[in-house]
Amino acid sequence: QVQLVQSGGGSVHTGGSLRLSCAASGYTYSRYYMGWFRQAPGTEREEVATIDSDGRITYASSVKGRFTISKDIAKNTLYLQMNSLKPEDTAMYYCAARDGGSWYGRWELVGFWGQGTQVTVSS
Repeated sequence: QVQLVQSGGGSVHTGGSLRLSCAASGYTYSRYYMGWFRQAPGTEREEVATIDSDGRITYASSVKGRFTISKDIAKNTLYLQMNSLKPEDTAMYYCAARDGGSWYGRWELVGFWGQGTQVTVSS
């Protein structure tokens, strides 16, 4: 059974940093397409960053240069390092995984989700 267990997050002031972790189990981690989404109240869930099985990475334009996605295959863990945080980054963040390739930015194609973790940035 595939499980994604998130940790990290919390509350910081503008300009602060946080790191999210997503520990995966129950599947061959290295071959999965993985990433992070976020959702603020009253908005659509949006893709933040992705990393494929070959290590190719994409970022949303709103976080490029501030966020870094990475994965540790030995630990079966996905990370999202968030620097220079802004109030508009406030949202619930979700780890995501899909076997067999990209979800093309569409959250409804994601196969598995983490439980979500709140990130709050105050000015």
